[in-house]
Amino acid sequence: MQFDIISDIDDVETIATNAGIREVERLRKIYGKARWRKKKGIATILLADGTMHRAELHWYEATSFGRKEVKIKYLLD
Repeated sequence: MQFDIISDIDDVETIATNAGIREVERLRKIYGKARWRKKKGIATILLADGTMHRAELHWYEATSFGRKEVKIKYLLD
């Protein structure tokens, strides 16, 4: 689903780090070796159909690569 993040991400939490991430080998193969973290947070997003929603987002992050593969986990409204 295509969307844009239109607010800051609030309530950011780390869900898992390195060995705790099921997809860590794939991330290392695609982006490179780093200390990967899976994170979650809440933000306002704009969907492709033009509607705005608050949503819980999940993504992978590493210091040298930034935020990668952001996905919508739940729409909150």
